[in-house]
Amino acid sequence: MVHQKAKGTGAERDIIHKFWQTGDWAAVRVAGSGSSRYPSPDILAANNLRRLAIEVKATAADAQYLTKEQVENLRAFCQRYGAEGWIAVRFDNRGWFFVSLLELRETQGSFVLDHGRAQAIGLTFEEMLGR
Repeated sequence: MVHQKAKGTGAERDIIHKFWQTGDWAAVRVAGSGSSRYPSPDILAANNLRRLAIEVKATAADAQYLTKEQVENLRAFCQRYGAEGWIAVRFDNRGWFFVSLLELRETQGSFVLDHGRAQAIGLTFEEMLGR
């Protein structure tokens, strides 16, 4: 469990650095995301035109599952905050994929994003920023 938490924190930091390195985006990790009684994303990022709320996942598996609660909390936050909702998934040794909340596929008990689908519909970091 500790290893997974450290992996997730490292993944979040990686994305934050990517935003700051663009020169026109700012980003922060949200303290207590996932453990607060209020819905909150892992990362908030913004520039003069857009606000993004991002749930970050890193996995060695071929698929990443998100609970309905995680997805609904992100949707609720985005609606109140006026942000675009994104899932950022890093599949080990295969890079980052950014998928809009609107593109997630719901299964019986959760939401799933497998590597093949992420590759087909996901955006690179630069594509997500519209570059």
